[in-house]
Amino acid sequence: MLRLRFTGRERVAQKIKLSTIAETLGISTATVSLALRDSPLVAVNTREKIKDQARALGYIYNRRAASLRTSRSGIIGVVVHDIMNPFYGEILKAIESELDRSRHTFILSNHYDSVEKQRTFIETLLQLGGDGVIMSPAIGTPPEDFELAEENGMPAILVARQIEALDLPTYRGDDSYGISLATNHLISLGHRSIAMIGGTDQTSTGRDRYQGYVNALRKAGIEVDPNLRIPGARSKQGGFEAAVHFLSLPQKPTAAVCWNDLVAIGLMNGISRAGLVPGRDISVTGYDDLEEAAIATPALTTVWNGQAEVGRLAARALLDRLAGSHEPDGIHLIKPEMRIRQSTAPYKAR
Repeated sequence: MLRLRFTGRERVAQKIKLSTIAETLGISTATVSLALRDSPLVAVNTREKIKDQARALGYIYNRRAASLRTSRSGIIGVVVHDIMNPFYGEILKAIESELDRSRHTFILSNHYDSVEKQRTFIETLLQLGGDGVIMSPAIGTPPEDFELAEENGMPAILVARQIEALDLPTYRGDDSYGISLATNHLISLGHRSIAMIGGTDQTSTGRDRYQGYVNALRKAGIEVDPNLRIPGARSKQGGFEAAVHFLSLPQKPTAAVCWNDLVAIGLMNGISRAGLVPGRDISVTGYDDLEEAAIATPALTTVWNGQAEVGRLAARALLDRLAGSHEPDGIHLIKPEMRIRQSTAPYKAR
């Protein structure tokens, strides 16, 4: 017969209680409980000592039991278009960092602009007792989906995109102003035939960025040519494919304002494939100032859109709401900044 022998830490199979930790340290169970929840009522050194002892004894925090006591699960839902887009990755990283400070965890979902997929995620989150949700809403999201969450005690915070029919707290960059910065930069270099590539008018982001482009042209006395608008692309592949259309335009544009950095990098690759040099023959601007922008060839002139700040503020706003205090509803804008690099240059006739 096979016999198993257990020593030392095998005793963790026996459930460790808070009182066990308290007895080994000679302190109260209440102090242990506060320390494991990172309460400021317990000194930092004492907190760390208690956590070390809890780990040594094999104690595992029972989130389900805690949620029954506090009516909070400590779970936050985060749903965005596509986490493979580094723009959302930077927002998520900031959200995670902020939630970590309060010992919250999050469940992530990509909706890929499917309202049904997004709705299923919200319903699942409600079933799990989620405390709140941070969303970049899918195209066509009806107000009723947010009302479902709010009516069930799960507040929602929006990032990157807004829903005009609802006055929910929304954190995003000032897209109209940001694109006007990029367009004005090209105008200052002498460019007059400037295309805008990528994006969709189906989102608030797309509408605002196009409006910023239009406003800058009109302010400079340049006629807005709808044929210079090439919508659709939101990825590198999309930007690369748009290069064929861009280079065949009869207006012979000498510059392009791109929806985001991914589109801009894809477009520059397409321009290079055609035998032209981005930043010399054709000027290109991006948007978002992703990490890749600075190391692209040529280094991409772009607009910083404050993704990390958007994520941090959104997470903080949700945590404040859960604590009973919050900022007013409505849109909270981060002011974009221009980052001038090598992909733009003074006008040169094609």
